[in-house]
Amino acid sequence: MRIEEVRSLDEKYVIHTYKRAPLVLVKGKGTRVWDSEGREYLDFVAGIAVNGLGHCHPKVVAAIQRQVTRLIHISNLYYIEPQVRLAKLLAENSFGDKSFFCNSGAEANEAALKLSRKYGKGERYEIISMEGSFHGRTLATLTATGQKKYRKGYAPLVPGFKIIPFNDLEKVKKTISNRTVAIMLEPIQGEGGINVAKDKYLKGIRRLCDENDLLLILDEIQCGMGRTGRLFCYEHYGIEPDIMTLAKSLGGGFPIGAMITKDRIASYFSFGDHASTFGGNPLACSAACAAIKAILEERLIENAVRVGDYFIERLKGLQKRYSFIKGVRGKGLMIGVELEFAGEDIVTKCQEKGILINCTVDRVLRFLPPLIVTKEEVDRVITVLDGVFERSNQ
Repeated sequence: MRIEEVRSLDEKYVIHTYKRAPLVLVKGKGTRVWDSEGREYLDFVAGIAVNGLGHCHPKVVAAIQRQVTRLIHISNLYYIEPQVRLAKLLAENSFGDKSFFCNSGAEANEAALKLSRKYGKGERYEIISMEGSFHGRTLATLTATGQKKYRKGYAPLVPGFKIIPFNDLEKVKKTISNRTVAIMLEPIQGEGGINVAKDKYLKGIRRLCDENDLLLILDEIQCGMGRTGRLFCYEHYGIEPDIMTLAKSLGGGFPIGAMITKDRIASYFSFGDHASTFGGNPLACSAACAAIKAILEERLIENAVRVGDYFIERLKGLQKRYSFIKGVRGKGLMIGVELEFAGEDIVTKCQEKGILINCTVDRVLRFLPPLIVTKEEVDRVITVLDGVFERSNQ
């Protein structure tokens, strides 16, 4: 269908919760996508960090093709072989012992919040989260999200949450009470503008959790799975969480979420305490197993470090040329460029030049390219940005 027909049908039949760019993307391969008119784009959004391996990675496609002819779905009333293989892979490559599987990041965070409440035994239930955070769109994860624009119109929200400034350890100390059971944060805030947790801050929170018997929940839905130059972002800080949530890139493009934790904490959930009909289904878990193996076997984490460092260096070169660039920040291939003005027009002009990027919190250009990205592709993006910035500066 041509774009006009798709837009007309969307207008008539789809609930309008998204502000869409005027594109119908119909094909993807590697770092490239093509629209319904045949135009090619270099994709530095990657499905908002979902397509971490690029589009239609051969190993993920093959795993899905094999599994879809055998068994697509079976109830969690029975053992599921791909699910236990995925749980084993995650345990072998992370701090955790056990996983709960679901379908999305919001669901993974819901599971983490519910497990924390169980850990508190009804006596402790308050969860501290951070300004600028984003944890999901369900009522509980929305309440934990530290951005008012997402919570507007949904009051009353879920009680038992306290939201405090990010990267402020003293505020954390003052906020902990005898009702606190957990502290929840993203090591790098994605939707909040690529805000990176300071080393002393995260280590300090880990210490406070140990001293007060609190659970540290790290939301690595966007920053996990090799994106920051480590398989998991917490590895940069020399600490371990008590609970970690994953989604987005975990399935190599296929929907899946996971909550990972230690044995002693997992034991607070018993039969019937939590569930997900589609969670951990054979198809999703087969895709995720293939995605994890590809990240590790193809040395994509090393590529995220090498190309990410190069990308940040090139962006800082642009910062020296254009005074309206207030900052360049991030780790690996999770990078933000803060502007003095709204970035929507920059996104549109880049799209016209065949480059897909994203803007969050109005003024931060966000770059989340696939982990397979090359320096040559970064150079192309820099060239386009340079030209767009030059015209914006006139």
